[in-house]
Amino acid sequence: MSAKIFPTAQDAQNAFYEALERSDLEAMMAVWSEDEDIVCVHPAGQRLAGQAQVREVWRQMFAGGPDMRVRITQQVVIAGVMLEVHSVHENITVAGEPRPRPPMVATNVYLRTAAGWRMIVHHASPAPAQPQAAPRDAPPKILH
Repeated sequence: MSAKIFPTAQDAQNAFYEALERSDLEAMMAVWSEDEDIVCVHPAGQRLAGQAQVREVWRQMFAGGPDMRVRITQQVVIAGVMLEVHSVHENITVAGEPRPRPPMVATNVYLRTAAGWRMIVHHASPAPAQPQAAPRDAPPKILH
């Protein structure tokens, strides 16, 4: 089996979310760099580093089979020649649940390698609740 080549960081990101939706462990790990210097942090989870830890957490997550859809919104990309950082909101819908889950904020970091673009960091956490609007008669806040 030859390794999948991702010509752009966006191609790698698309493959990441497709693998997530399909609960496809091999497709998921094909997105990640083969280097040991990779990091994955799931919401409220510990930091996982290296191939073995990252693979194991995805294996556990995928054990129940595919049951979610992920829609990406509010993407911001910081691009360099060898590195790209994608900040996104992950809007997740799980089969059998009446409404979508609260959004997650995720940071995905991709490295350009000889074998194409590969993920080296995925860090997701709950998006903060939308701030409530200040009452109209409230005085302005002065910071200094």
